Order: sequence, then C-alpha cells, then structure tokens
Amino acid sequence: MTKQFTKIKLLVLILLVSVFSAQAQNKKYIEDHAVIAKLLAERYGIPAPVILAVAAIESSGGMGPAARVLHNHFGIEGDNDYVNHRGHSSRYKQYPNVIASYLDFCRLMTRKRFYHKLKGKDDPKAWVMAISRAGYSEQPEEWTQKVMSVLTTIKMESFKLLPAPAIAAK
Repeated sequence: MTKQFTKIKLLVLILLVSVFSAQAQNKKYIEDHAVIAKLLAERYGIPAPVILAVAAIESSGGMGPAARVLHNHFGIEGDNDYVNHRGHSSRYKQYPNVIASYLDFCRLMTRKRFYHKLKGKDDPKAWVMAISRAGYSEQPEEWTQKVMSVLTTIKMESFKLLPAPAIAAK
C-alpha cells in the first residue's frame, strides 16, 4: 500500500512539474514573440493573443522540431527541402525565418470564410472557435482546449487592438 501511494505521489509530482515547465516555456515564448504578434494584429485584425497562443501550441513553445528546424511555428503543411540523417522528410512547410511563418499564418487566416466577419474584433474565443471549426487542427477539440488554456495565461489588456487611426480630411 505504501509503495503504491509513493508511486502515485511521484506520478502526480512529475505531472505537475511538466505542466509548470510547459507554462514557463509558453510564457517565455509569448514574451519573445509579442512584438511581431502585435504588429501583425494591427495589420491583419487578428488578436495578438490568438496569434501567440496558436503559435505557442503548434510550435511547443518554439521547441518543436518543425519550429527549430523549419522555422514553422504554426504547423502549416507544405514544401521543404529538409531530410534528416535517417532520410526522413517532413510534411511541414519550411520558412526562411520565424517572421515569415507568422506572416504566412496571418495570410492563411485572411483566406478563411470567417475572417471578414471577425477581422478587427477583439474576441479571442470567437477566433479560436472559428479557426478550429475551419479545420485547422486534426484534433479540433483537444487543440481548442490547449489554445484556450494558453490564452488564459496571456495578459489581454496589453494586447488590445487599437482602432484604426482616422485620416483627417483636408
């Protein structure tokens, strides 16, 4: 009985450590990529927290193989010239840098049916649900849950979309 209880305690401890480690990794990732997300949010009308949360999940906080090797932070499939030491290739698109990956994600979103309805709306939950319903993930329920979880860790007020500046008529 005591051995089994000790094993359970150890398992719970390992789970807690991995959860806190992932949260810390995502926090650092979000801090490191906040500027590009804010700029793209202003340009494309997609909330920066949504861009960051999707990227954090899809790239495993920037530590996933596609992110590290292909600069693909959104799990977007496409062409690449990567072949590993075992001769295996990847189904994920290769980018010259991280910014290109972020740009491609935003451009991909502009081609979705929901985009014009949500553009400029500061409603991260609506964005995540629309992206999920559009078939972005192969596991939509789990993906939505993960992205929503990351969103809860982001300080939303520091990412509010600014209204477009009014151009003064002469």
